[in-house]
Amino acid sequence: MVQIISGKKGKGKTKYLLDKVNKAVTEAEGSVVYLDKSAKHMYELSNKVRLINVSEYPITSYEGFLGFICGIISQDHDLEQMYLDSFLKLSNLEGKDITEAITTLDEISEKYNVNFVVSISLDEIDMSDEIKKHIVISL
Repeated sequence: MVQIISGKKGKGKTKYLLDKVNKAVTEAEGSVVYLDKSAKHMYELSNKVRLINVSEYPITSYEGFLGFICGIISQDHDLEQMYLDSFLKLSNLEGKDITEAITTLDEISEKYNVNFVVSISLDEIDMSDEIKKHIVISL
């Protein structure tokens, strides 16, 4: 399952995502991973959440980002949930159509039983109907 937190920059998506991951880790039976563009939120996350600073890795394309996600999944068979902050920036999809990316994440989610929660700096009105069905909150 892919859940989307949408809204323009500065609307509070990261705070909502941090609250959600910290609550989820208390109930999770498996591993929880948080991907971000920096380590800035390290102290706001529970110590049970694995923070990965994606900017430390040479990811320059959407395909490379998907490979990175699959690599994380392949190394942790207990992985239950992944939280992706600033999805457009992490995945190199800023200014591009993200329908295929969300569909692919949904397929990965189903195949490997990993839930994704992503924050996207777009208004709901700017998304395709295929993506809108994944939105859990629009700020």
